[in-house]
Amino acid sequence: MAYRVLGRAGPPQPRRARRLLFAFTLSLSCTYLCYSFLCCCDDLGRSRLLGAPRCLRGPSAGGQKLFQKSRPCDPSGPTPSEPSAPSAPAAAVPAPRLSGSNHSGLPKLGTKRLPQALIVGVKKGGTRAVLEFIRVHPDVRALGTEPHFFDRNYGRGLDWYRSLMPRTLESQITLEKTPSYFVTQEAPRRIFNMSRDTKLIVVVRNPVTRAISDYTQTLSKKPDIPTFEGLSFRNRTLGLVDVSWNAIRIGMYVLHLESWLQYFPLAQIHFVSGERLITDPAGEMGRVQDFLGIKRFITDKHFYFNKTKGFPCLKKTESSLLPRCLGKSKGRTHVQIDPEVIDQLREFYRPYNIKFYETVGQDFRWE
Repeated sequence: MAYRVLGRAGPPQPRRARRLLFAFTLSLSCTYLCYSFLCCCDDLGRSRLLGAPRCLRGPSAGGQKLFQKSRPCDPSGPTPSEPSAPSAPAAAVPAPRLSGSNHSGLPKLGTKRLPQALIVGVKKGGTRAVLEFIRVHPDVRALGTEPHFFDRNYGRGLDWYRSLMPRTLESQITLEKTPSYFVTQEAPRRIFNMSRDTKLIVVVRNPVTRAISDYTQTLSKKPDIPTFEGLSFRNRTLGLVDVSWNAIRIGMYVLHLESWLQYFPLAQIHFVSGERLITDPAGEMGRVQDFLGIKRFITDKHFYFNKTKGFPCLKKTESSLLPRCLGKSKGRTHVQIDPEVIDQLREFYRPYNIKFYETVGQDFRWE
């Protein structure tokens, strides 16, 4: 009966069956080719049919579904709007350097300011120790070297001086140390002209011990200099001390202090005991912090006594894996001096020391 519907009296001929199968196969092939043409781009965006670089740059809404499994690519060649460049390995492009920025490209914090506090003296009194100890405080930024601005480099101007200073925040104090200021006649006036509110720190020490330490340092650099006794006296038999020798003259503290008191009130000058700085560094630094008007951050926990140097050192901190001690030139063994010479110098300094105690209102007990 099926044969009758087709209008044929017998079974379909083989030729017609082959034609139907060929048409069906051709239809499938065309569909496959069209789909392949649209979707044959590889991960680098190159069409295998066209041989040209193509990238999937944000497909449209209509093509999004078709391309949703394809990954965007980074073209290996230049875009039409970019000039051709030699091929090279990919490298990070450094950020543009900003004005007033550090090497990381980030803006530097703080501003360079003229110092609000100075360690002005005295040489071989313990000024380096005070500087290193106070630099531990987060509210203090100090210049590590001695600029000698108010004695040797004053002609360079305040702008040059300011350029040497570390950057500080508004809440921080800028500080520098140059011990020779204390014995420089022009220094008080020059510092006053910079700022009459400058706070001054003077580290003092037994003037006889200080003179021996001064001589020991000079001898290490100039081994051919005369003996300590020969430099200290114009006539030892008569007990005439040579005050023209700088090592002797520096210890006449009250004479130098008179020049400073012409410009600054005593309340703006703080005197640190070089002896107590060794025996009680936390106590002395506590008074320095009070004088600067900052909290007592530096305490006993920051120090330990180095028996080899005979001097306190800073314990290791979070930013330092090792303890911090002063350099090899600090704490060196003094040359041996005739005890009679020491006694003569003590007698020489006695009236100057007493006058100094009276002026500053503090007994340093050097006698």
